[in-house]
Amino acid sequence: MTISPKPVPSRGTVLVTGADLAAEALALLPDYRVVYAGKSPSEQDIVNMCRAHDPVAIIVRYGKVGAAAMDAAPSLRVISKHGSGTDTIDKDAARQRNVEVVAAVGANAAAVAEQALMLLLACAKSVIQLDARMHAGHWDKATHKSMELGGKTLGLIGLGAIGLRMAEMAAALRMRIIGHDPYAKQLPAYVEPVDLDTLWREADAISLHCPLTEQNRGLVNASALAQCRRGVILVNTARGGLVDESALLAAVQSGQVMAAGLDSFAVEPMTPGHPFQGQRNIILSPHVGGVTSAAYVNMGVAAVNNLLAVLANSRTS
Repeated sequence: MTISPKPVPSRGTVLVTGADLAAEALALLPDYRVVYAGKSPSEQDIVNMCRAHDPVAIIVRYGKVGAAAMDAAPSLRVISKHGSGTDTIDKDAARQRNVEVVAAVGANAAAVAEQALMLLLACAKSVIQLDARMHAGHWDKATHKSMELGGKTLGLIGLGAIGLRMAEMAAALRMRIIGHDPYAKQLPAYVEPVDLDTLWREADAISLHCPLTEQNRGLVNASALAQCRRGVILVNTARGGLVDESALLAAVQSGQVMAAGLDSFAVEPMTPGHPFQGQRNIILSPHVGGVTSAAYVNMGVAAVNNLLAVLANSRTS
């Protein structure tokens, strides 16, 4: 009996800027060689991998992909984000080099929206503080008052798949939902579109769900926070660059912001000694909103399908 050797992939290499990819996603790439850049690749690591493997496609999980990486991969045709945010990809450089940038929009919407709701509830109900007090032997029932979200106004900045999922869940809590997104159309009846000034002024809690651009960097700054109701809650599961971290810290310390629930930061990973660490009324999680078993599969499959569509189109055009 003769066993035929496994065929060598012939359509090129796909570089994953991470340590792994869901098995369901890998199964869609039998004709490609898949290589990994490791769990936390630097920008230079990615350049080196491009130079060594000349990928036709890059799946971006971690790290930044800039012009140098693209120049190191002359066969590159597509950069596919393992998720929805493409701010770590130099899109101008890609455009200049005829490299298409695609994203798995909506693949992790449920996971991120659930994380945002969890942070909102944790802030409103003082979950972290009460847990610590209980473990220390205290019983604060006679002195504690939490916020009831029913009847309160939630302001959503960004009304894409994640923002609308958050709106749906918050509406079930009988919150009033206002939202700002100049690109959103055909909103559900329970979401009231408003301008930013109205959102700052009327929201009891604000949750960020928009991509980071140069136009909205530092959107939540000292001026914006000063316009908010005293005791507002801020939740950010989008991008850290949307928030002026120094301004937020000052607002929390003054009580202008009652609490903040944050899953993304200006610099990631957060370095030891960051001013948020140990700060009362700031709840932190390490950018894991989109990290669930289901989202991992959904994002991987969507990222692969997106890149395969681009490569198929480039072969026929």
